[in-house]
Amino acid sequence: MKKATGIEAELIKGRGGVFDVKVDGRPIFSKHSAGRFPDTREILAALEAEGIGPLPPQG
Repeated sequence: MKKATGIEAELIKGRGGVFDVKVDGRPIFSKHSAGRFPDTREILAALEAEGIGPLPPQG
């Protein structure tokens, strides 16, 4: 994440299979809602939509 966006991600341990990705406390992905884990590009696109960093080129 840091390499792609320049930001440091923080992992906060949850319980019960919770996996949420949040930006400044706002959820941008929820495993519970989606029923699956996100892929990296999906998270990077959501971060870009929040105005955080450009998407790296696909390759």
